[in-house]
Amino acid sequence: MQDTAPAPIVDSHCHLDFPDFDGEHDALLDRARAAGVTRMVTICTKLRLEPQVRALAEAHEGVFYAAGTHPMSVADEPMTTVDQLVALAQHPKFVGIGETGLDYHYTAESAGAQQESLRIHIEAARRTGLPLIIHARDADDDMARILTEEHRAGAYGCVMHCFSSSADLAHAALDLGFYLSMSGIAAFPRSRDLRDIFAAAPIDRILVETDSPYLAPPPHRGKRNEPAYVAKTAAVGAEVFGLDYAEFAARTTANFDRLFAKAAS
Repeated sequence: MQDTAPAPIVDSHCHLDFPDFDGEHDALLDRARAAGVTRMVTICTKLRLEPQVRALAEAHEGVFYAAGTHPMSVADEPMTTVDQLVALAQHPKFVGIGETGLDYHYTAESAGAQQESLRIHIEAARRTGLPLIIHARDADDDMARILTEEHRAGAYGCVMHCFSSSADLAHAALDLGFYLSMSGIAAFPRSRDLRDIFAAAPIDRILVETDSPYLAPPPHRGKRNEPAYVAKTAAVGAEVFGLDYAEFAARTTANFDRLFAKAAS
């Protein structure tokens, strides 16, 4: 009998603690596994919510977590400390620092605090050896400058999560040895320029994610996203790189294991 199981793949960024998924975690994870998703990283965006995100990771095999203060929340949340993040990172299923970054689209008024928070998260990534998870929107120049300045001061690993910024920021990140993550945005019909940016990047620096419950790829666009749908984005990614799906899934999974070594299978 021929094996028709889907190729294993990882959802490198989702938000399982969001209320969109309340009461559905078992069914959600069953659908993800049926689609070949063997592991996922659920992201805590406000550190006061870290206990409930940690509990999700503890309760479910294949679920890991990361935590930080999202840039859009910096103005409303206490400024974290390096020691606080380092302490959280001792948990065996805590695998990344963030998401952190800069968002000048909705929250430009807190740019200074966002930059301070970003540098704190970078130092925590340095000290722990865990990868930094970056959110960047409408802040390309400051983002490239800070990431580069800090990398010169001491190396760290990083993924540009849900990458949808400029080719210049992509080049800056890749030059630092960082990774770019494809979300459902890359699968939207009008995202050809973004697909071209990914196509110009080395395949060994590409991850895939859902950012669920947001940014569902076609044919689910406009509806709630979920980890199972990372396979839809990966199918487009395979086309972008001229690979069959199983090869693209294997390559991006190997990339995930290299960057998120603590979550490696």
